[in-house]
Amino acid sequence: MLNYFLKYKPFYKSNFLLVYPVVISQLGQMLTAIGDTVMVGQLGTIPLAACALANSILSIFLVSGIGISQGITPIVAQENGKGNKKICGLYLEQGVIISIFSGIFLFGIVALIAQHLHLLAQPFLVEIAAKDYLLVIAASIVPLMVFQIFRQFAEGLGYTRQAMFISIAGNALNILFNFILIYGWWGFPAYGLFGAGIGTLVSRIFMALAMGFYVIKSSLFTAYLSDFKIHRPDWNKIKKIVKLGFPIALQYFFEIGAFSGAAIMIGWIGAVELAAHQIAINLAAFTYMGASGIAAAATIKAGNAMGKKDFKEIKLSAISSYHLVMAYMLATAFIFLTCNQLLPRLYINNAAVTALASQLLILAAFFQLSDGIQVVGAGVLRGLSDVKIPTIITLVAYWVIGLPLGYVLGFTFHLGPQGIWISLSIALTASATLLYFRFRNMMDKLAFETV
Repeated sequence: MLNYFLKYKPFYKSNFLLVYPVVISQLGQMLTAIGDTVMVGQLGTIPLAACALANSILSIFLVSGIGISQGITPIVAQENGKGNKKICGLYLEQGVIISIFSGIFLFGIVALIAQHLHLLAQPFLVEIAAKDYLLVIAASIVPLMVFQIFRQFAEGLGYTRQAMFISIAGNALNILFNFILIYGWWGFPAYGLFGAGIGTLVSRIFMALAMGFYVIKSSLFTAYLSDFKIHRPDWNKIKKIVKLGFPIALQYFFEIGAFSGAAIMIGWIGAVELAAHQIAINLAAFTYMGASGIAAAATIKAGNAMGKKDFKEIKLSAISSYHLVMAYMLATAFIFLTCNQLLPRLYINNAAVTALASQLLILAAFFQLSDGIQVVGAGVLRGLSDVKIPTIITLVAYWVIGLPLGYVLGFTFHLGPQGIWISLSIALTASATLLYFRFRNMMDKLAFETV
């Protein structure tokens, strides 16, 4: 056992030093959503359910945009591993163009959906409350996409701390504006749920401007950005980014789309159930973002090692990332099991909502490990530019297994929200298992090629 630990010890340390700023940055972004949910929960069940509906819709398109931006990370990591610094900067130019236009496109889709919420058959009062809030948080897709592309570029080169600081500052700004605009502080009108949306938009504009200014002006990137200027599209580079980013976007779409589909199905049951789901999924998403940070670091390490053709480093670094995420998710599972009664009460003072949310948190505890393993598996494969098979895996796990099983357990077997959450757990476990075997297959393939 000691020899096993010593084998991976250098990678635990190097991965942790790269991981912790990414994890804090990811958690900082998620704290924005938690801040909105906690503050909106004080307004009552209907606003909290409306928050759940709007964020379930937005998250599908938001993470799809983030997935597209992540296409630049393995490219930059691999080119940097080869010593091609100026090429990295050229990819950033095209990434900014992609982020702006894809952000505008995604905003248009969400704005169109906001005008037809009645088609989702949600409680009427929830639908009315969600419409304007959805429109304003949809507008935040564009600045968040700009933030993401600069962040992915910096992280692809191994610079992860600045995005962490900017995310923390953005979250603090969001909380400040929430207090001012939700509750009407300092003479401002009390906008309620709509005020929470404005706070999110303002914080994401700040994050985009701050991250862009940092990357362009920092001396750390001078060698990479000596020829940086956004003037016209380079279709070959755009094609390469999109070729990697689009399957990643589909992976996120299939996974988050399944959770959003679950929220819509739970909304068919009632507003109390939807509000409870929002609390539990909000907490589960928070822990997921930490695991996602570990996965992002795994992508960077795998991409850099791939650029250097160091296949031994790829394997050892990837396995150490699996170990880190398992330790992290076991800790979060313990918290959910021991604090399942306490955590929902931080959101809302409603006995029916908190009782159901506490039950869902127990189910969330049992899928923590699967959730962490599947996101790191996808991250490692992303660093190896292996995105097509993982996309098929996520499609099967969430849309062939997860959603249909959720409907059967929730409505045919009358298990309600608990049945739908059991199906999500099964889908996550299937995804984690298949992605791990795909990783093993890729390692065997790389080992064979080096013989």
